[in-house]
Amino acid sequence: MYTRKIPEDLDCGIVVTMKVLGGKWKACIVDSISKGVKRPSDLHRAIVDASPRVLNMQLHELENSGIVSKKIYPGLPLKVEYNLTPLGCSLLPVIEAIDKWGIENSQLITHLRADVREV
Repeated sequence: MYTRKIPEDLDCGIVVTMKVLGGKWKACIVDSISKGVKRPSDLHRAIVDASPRVLNMQLHELENSGIVSKKIYPGLPLKVEYNLTPLGCSLLPVIEAIDKWGIENSQLITHLRADVREV
C-alpha cells in the first residue's frame, strides 16, 4: 500500500477543500446533483466533456469523502442514484461562489489567455 513520504497538512482549510473538490469535474458533479441530476447516465449527459470513466471515478471519490451518497435499487436493470449528504450540501455556497467568480471574470480570463497564446 502506498504511504505518503510527506504527510498532508489537513490543518489547512484550503488543503482540505482541495482534497475534497480537487478534480476536474467534482464541483460540476456536486452542482449537477444539487440541481436534481441523480443518475450516472444523467450526469454523463449534463457534463458532456467528461468521460464516463472519469465521472465514475470522481463520483466514487466524492462518495468516499462523504459528499454524496449512493443508493442502489434492486431489480434489472440496476438503478443507481446519487444524492448530496448534509456535508455535500454545506459545499454548495463554495461552489456558488466559484461559479459567480467564473461568470464575472470569464471575459477577462479569456482575453488574457488569448494574449498569452499570441506571444
